[in-house]
Amino acid sequence: MIRIIMSGCNGRMGKAIVSLAKECEKYRIVAGFDAHHGKDNDFPVYSDLDEIQEKADVMIDFSHISATLKVLDYCKRNKLPLVLATTGIAGNLEKEVLEAAKTIPIFKSFNTSLGISLLMALVRQAAKVLGDSCDIEIVEKHHNQKLDSPSGTALMIADAARTALNYEPTYIYGRGWEHRKRSNKEIGIHAVRGGRIIGEHEISFIGNYEIITISHSALSRRLFAEGALKAAEFIISNTTPGIYNMDDLVASLTKK
Repeated sequence: MIRIIMSGCNGRMGKAIVSLAKECEKYRIVAGFDAHHGKDNDFPVYSDLDEIQEKADVMIDFSHISATLKVLDYCKRNKLPLVLATTGIAGNLEKEVLEAAKTIPIFKSFNTSLGISLLMALVRQAAKVLGDSCDIEIVEKHHNQKLDSPSGTALMIADAARTALNYEPTYIYGRGWEHRKRSNKEIGIHAVRGGRIIGEHEISFIGNYEIITISHSALSRRLFAEGALKAAEFIISNTTPGIYNMDDLVASLTKK
């Protein structure tokens, strides 16, 4: 049985993971960490990581970047592998994640969908073939409560395209109030917020005579919960410190 500390257990994704873990004997949530710790759960929930007494094999973090340093510190002190899925990590905080990965294994992904991982593989292939002749535009859609924009997944998709291009693209966000022609060395990234959209992403390669669009739509948060639990199982089997991601998980699954 894999014992899990669920960081952000009372958020949307935290609840989805807790619900799915209950259905499978392989996983057990032994404790939770959340600023809103007064809600009913069948495991103890703490607002202070230092108060956690339960032993665990891994932590899954779907909380907020304001808690990331505390999460990293706790995992380093307890030599606990971490699945880090909190979005918005960048700059100095990203450097802290890389520093922590020198001492513990960290599975880091803004999106734990296996489908998104496969989409990015297709994006890399398309960018390699079409990147010099097409304009690249990304549109992402999420519910009206999402805080970060653009989504971490949209940036992951843009980065996937960038790695296959023959040039270093500039990311252009939204094109608001711009009065200029589009450069052929940029990637447009656009965010839509509304209703209860769980997550939709599409990337278009727009040429003079054809448009190729690759898209992914999430129909349930269970999709990401399944990926997060698979990631937890994967990361505890990798005792070597470092950064791991969905590509590593997919590679391990295809070897089975």
